[in-house]
Amino acid sequence: MSILIDRNTRVITQGITGKTGQFHTRGCQAYANGKAAFVAGVNPKKAGEQFEGIPIFAGVKEARQATGATVSVIYVPPAGAAAAILEAVEADLDLAICITEGIPVKDMLEVRNRMKAKEAAGGKKTLLLGPNCPGLITPEEIKIGIMPGHIHRKGRIGVVSRSGTLTYEAVAQLTEIGLGQSSAVGIGGDPINGLKHIDVMRLFNDDPDTDAVIMIGEIGGPDEADAARWCKQHMSKPIVGFIAGVTAPAGKRMGHAGALISGGADTANAKLEIMEECGFKITRNPSEMGRILKSLI
Repeated sequence: MSILIDRNTRVITQGITGKTGQFHTRGCQAYANGKAAFVAGVNPKKAGEQFEGIPIFAGVKEARQATGATVSVIYVPPAGAAAAILEAVEADLDLAICITEGIPVKDMLEVRNRMKAKEAAGGKKTLLLGPNCPGLITPEEIKIGIMPGHIHRKGRIGVVSRSGTLTYEAVAQLTEIGLGQSSAVGIGGDPINGLKHIDVMRLFNDDPDTDAVIMIGEIGGPDEADAARWCKQHMSKPIVGFIAGVTAPAGKRMGHAGALISGGADTANAKLEIMEECGFKITRNPSEMGRILKSLI
């Protein structure tokens, strides 16, 4: 069992002919069931061509109709990435995963507003993961994104994180101590993004093959606190929590575009306190995430 994707998922790569898209599509094809999973690419100027045996289509809707794909991954450069997300939404995909970093905030505001308007009008809801995220993986089945596949191992621990590198750190710790992952999800660090911690925690809570979760956040914004309060009410599975940025000064942007403390409840210490109050086992040392989780199960 897994969340969002599994070995039967069929994927479209938007931006498949660019350097980044080619590199990571090769890596995803080489992982587990990737050869069967990646069934289409999109580039309007190269329709009818192929990349590594994957047919290239002019648009997402055409690619979906020809292949039955339900998920897309987006490596389109920042200037065109918002339009690529909207194309996936208009094609009624189940999930769009945007890896692209540096999309202007105003572009993402338009994406969010148009996605909400479509849903409000009764249209199909397309989930968005990212932008500025590493993607997600169901170990030994499928990976969609830029994470290193070799550190993952199939198991029963969920991982969700705003930070790509800390996702890998948590996964590597779990694998090293003999615990694998059900799925690992990088939600990205931009201020306006798709799936939040709370959305992924709901999915892990409903997944019978996830026994516990590591939830990793960062300074800035209310998302981790919102998820923690939801978990207190609804989730009985053990959760280890970590927030990056304990020493970050207020008012200074740190790393991710969304990592900006405005003061009060969005500091690392404030978030850790809320998580602890809500029943999380917290740590201020990221090297201890795996060990602490193992002690809880």
